[in-house]
Amino acid sequence: MKRTVFTGGQVFDGTSTSLADVVVEGRRIVDVGVGLDGDDAVDCAGMSIVPGLFDCHVHVLIRDLDVARSEQEPYSLPYYEAVRNLSLLLDQGITSARDAAGADAGVRRAIEKGLIEGPRLQLALVMLSQTGGHSDLHLPSGGSRSMAMMMPNPGRPRAVRDGVDDVRRGVREILRAGADAIKVATTGGVMSVGDDPRHAHFRDDELEVIAAEAAAAGSYFFAHAQGAEGIKAALRHGARSIEHGYHLDDEAIDLMLSTGAWLVPTLSATQAIVDAGDRGVPIAPESLALAREALDAHRASFARAVDAGVKVAMGTDSPPYGHPSASNLDELQLMVRASSMTPADAWRATTASAAALLRQHDLGAIAPGALADLVVLDGRLADLGGLRERIRHVVIDGRRVR
Repeated sequence: MKRTVFTGGQVFDGTSTSLADVVVEGRRIVDVGVGLDGDDAVDCAGMSIVPGLFDCHVHVLIRDLDVARSEQEPYSLPYYEAVRNLSLLLDQGITSARDAAGADAGVRRAIEKGLIEGPRLQLALVMLSQTGGHSDLHLPSGGSRSMAMMMPNPGRPRAVRDGVDDVRRGVREILRAGADAIKVATTGGVMSVGDDPRHAHFRDDELEVIAAEAAAAGSYFFAHAQGAEGIKAALRHGARSIEHGYHLDDEAIDLMLSTGAWLVPTLSATQAIVDAGDRGVPIAPESLALAREALDAHRASFARAVDAGVKVAMGTDSPPYGHPSASNLDELQLMVRASSMTPADAWRATTASAAALLRQHDLGAIAPGALADLVVLDGRLADLGGLRERIRHVVIDGRRVR
């Protein structure tokens, strides 16, 4: 079997950095050290080599934040846009991602069969929500929004559930449809008009059954949670990760530490909404006001969580793919600017920590025996600027795909 050696790069192994060579044979890394040889050599002098990158919160069926436009387009169009969005993730070295609602099992299967290109993809399918919650498409007029990524279909069960029995059935239907994890909205959200991100959603008996059904299937649940009470409710019932976390208080941070839950901050998401509004994208005034109000609180909560030692995994909530300057990798710079995180901490959140969150134990590291997902980029890792343009090689399963 052919051995490919990536020579002379600064290797970040998921924990620390050193000058080394990396040898790939078949699907796996077989050696890391100095002076190694192989059948083919890739000169990485002046470059950095990192494990394949993770984004733990994407929505590959979404192009941008223009809901009014998307509601006027054919139902199937987002699936074709997902083909481009998945390719854009690979362009940025993101070799593993968790789609946090929208994509169904067919999207994942198309990647696995080689029909389309994309990262290793885990799925939530839908976001469970109570009536009047973040997934409820009801409008004051009596009609409903027609967002393709939220509408039930044969591969995407109904998201809005109320009461213990309905919630239990919902979890089982979602797992039956091929979900890797269960996503639950334990608060309202910014982009769903009519609910408030500070209000807690679902009661304890509903969350208890969600957690129990996910665990019985060997899965877990993670929570869209922005307000403090909804965050704490999710954590008390065993949420594996908190997504967003706008309003973390001391009790919430203590719960994250005691339960070992991850924070997926998605700093990009709040910033993207504000930026889109400034560019004239037709975002509901209520949503734009909530995003502007949340911006500083979001960053402050994240900084406090980092200082306390909460585990962090990188996730973006998909910055608008339709905007040419958007990059998921901007999240690394945002995390460092908003907190005491170092660039090395940000890389760890995007590799080893994210792999642990998603239970991908063969990924997130450069070490003998690990699956050969690698990214080679120009320059030093301490410089987080222009990462998208600095990508030179992307390897998945030992195959160079970029």
